[in-house]
Amino acid sequence: MDASTYLNFNGQCEEAFTFYAKCFGGKIEAMMSFEGMPDGSGIPAEWKKKIMHAHLNVGSTAILGSDAPPPHYNKPQGYSVALNTDTVENAERIFKELSQGGTVTMAMSETFFAPRFGQVTDRFGIPWMVLCNGSA
Repeated sequence: MDASTYLNFNGQCEEAFTFYAKCFGGKIEAMMSFEGMPDGSGIPAEWKKKIMHAHLNVGSTAILGSDAPPPHYNKPQGYSVALNTDTVENAERIFKELSQGGTVTMAMSETFFAPRFGQVTDRFGIPWMVLCNGSA
């Protein structure tokens, strides 16, 4: 059994997944827009080019997502996506990139449980916890 994170966006899914692929060194496996749906399913014309489904592989993990058509989008709350890295340098680089245009809720620092840990909500509204499991 596998579990994956599925993220909803308010029209920025393509931009977010392109950024995440670069930031995390991942590979986008799928990026399908609503215009490919057979019946259109009542999607507003201005949303036809928005993303119905995206799939990004990061290491052995998949991050999935889509743009939630109006009025189905809800601001993320009550969760964070945990990203585990193997080096302090990687944790700091990723945290810095996620922080650009976002909001740091806990600065990246050494903790009693990890060489580096920090929390940030990125510019797309997605909350992240970045953790280094490796050595300092």
